[in-house]
Amino acid sequence: LAQVFAISRAHWCPCGSCRVRVREMPHYPDEIEYSDKYADSTYEHRHVTLPKPIAKEMIKLTSSRRLLEDQEWRGLGIQQSRGWQHYEIHKPEPHSLLFRRLLGTDPVTGQVTAAAGGA
Repeated sequence: LAQVFAISRAHWCPCGSCRVRVREMPHYPDEIEYSDKYADSTYEHRHVTLPKPIAKEMIKLTSSRRLLEDQEWRGLGIQQSRGWQHYEIHKPEPHSLLFRRLLGTDPVTGQVTAAAGGA
């Protein structure tokens, strides 16, 4: 059992801060793919995987050196409710964009609700 765990764990992203599985070859979908949402104690997370043509457009914008602003990722065709922030460049798969938003964020306004302890 320990050997199986060690082998399967090796296929998870080495950055340790996300739940993206690392594949042998980059996976470029035909359309933009959205992961299920997952959460830690502070944030709701998701990742978005771009098709190769859109990934190339994103790299032209950022040179893979900076995060995308809201209007930039929406301009690439990514559709999400309000409040999401592109927060990390995932170096093993730069065409997989990592997003997060504070728990309790209103998806219509993008504002954190007072009940969730936000401002």
